[in-house]
Amino acid sequence: MIEEYYDVEVWDKYTPPPRDVLLQKAREVDALVTLLTDKIDKELLDNAPRLRIVAQYAVGYDNIDVDYATKRGVYVTNTPGVLTDATADLTWAILLAAARRVVEADKFVRSGDYWKTGTGWHPMMMLGAHVTGKTLGIIGMGRIGRAVAKRAKGFGMRILYYQRHRLPEDVERELGAKYVDLETLLRESDFVSIHVPLTEETYHMIGERELRLMKRSAVLVNTARGAVVDTNALVKALKEGWIAAAALDVFEQEPLPPDHPLTKLNNVVLTPHIGSATIETRTKMAELVAENLIAFYKGEVPPTLVNKEVVKVRPPGFGTD
Repeated sequence: MIEEYYDVEVWDKYTPPPRDVLLQKAREVDALVTLLTDKIDKELLDNAPRLRIVAQYAVGYDNIDVDYATKRGVYVTNTPGVLTDATADLTWAILLAAARRVVEADKFVRSGDYWKTGTGWHPMMMLGAHVTGKTLGIIGMGRIGRAVAKRAKGFGMRILYYQRHRLPEDVERELGAKYVDLETLLRESDFVSIHVPLTEETYHMIGERELRLMKRSAVLVNTARGAVVDTNALVKALKEGWIAAAALDVFEQEPLPPDHPLTKLNNVVLTPHIGSATIETRTKMAELVAENLIAFYKGEVPPTLVNKEVVKVRPPGFGTD
């Protein structure tokens, strides 16, 4: 799609471009398609005189200094909406896996430990947590949080939510969700699912204090950003039984090292940041990246512009200086 409008160079390695390569390439281009692994900061923006648009292939953009990009008149776009259902589905997949000890049970069978028990069924074998009818606490009721809530209705769950601004009453009724403060959510929820962007305000939003507020039987689920949770505090909580389990698709350090303390724990489900990893979703994300770039080329405001105030600094298009 974009080759009709742009000369395109693709970084074709599985690993992200090294910092020096990214800086060098940025100096030479009018547009960048970026991943979460690409740090688009003041240094890069100051050394990219031709750069006019950064099209992020993700819904989150905490790797980009959006405020500084705006000052320089650089447009920043992302890919919201198209990955909502895929991420909500993955949230439920790992929530259920943690609740019913699916990963642990799979290892139990493959390792031969199941065979060694000498019995096919026992009342105490692999006991997990019931999900239907329990309380789900959702932190962040944006697109993905709401999609998770809609799925929770199918499990007959009581739904609590917390975010800075309360939803309209008709939306709350539709979702069957009750607005509460964070402490209440943590104290009363059997499952806590995180769906907030990573900002200065949400960094380590869930730390030792918050984890100690949760039920000892609770499960924490994070498919948002790793740094929203204090990893050291979470490891301690899982080891010492402050909470029962966790299900994580994102981490403070990505990729997660194989010797990380989290990998040694049986009461945590770990997936490698695959919330949007369906063929259909990744294709739609790529198409939206292209649509943003093409719209900008045509002098139009990109459909999913993040820094809308940039329009006051420089109109869209390449012949607008």
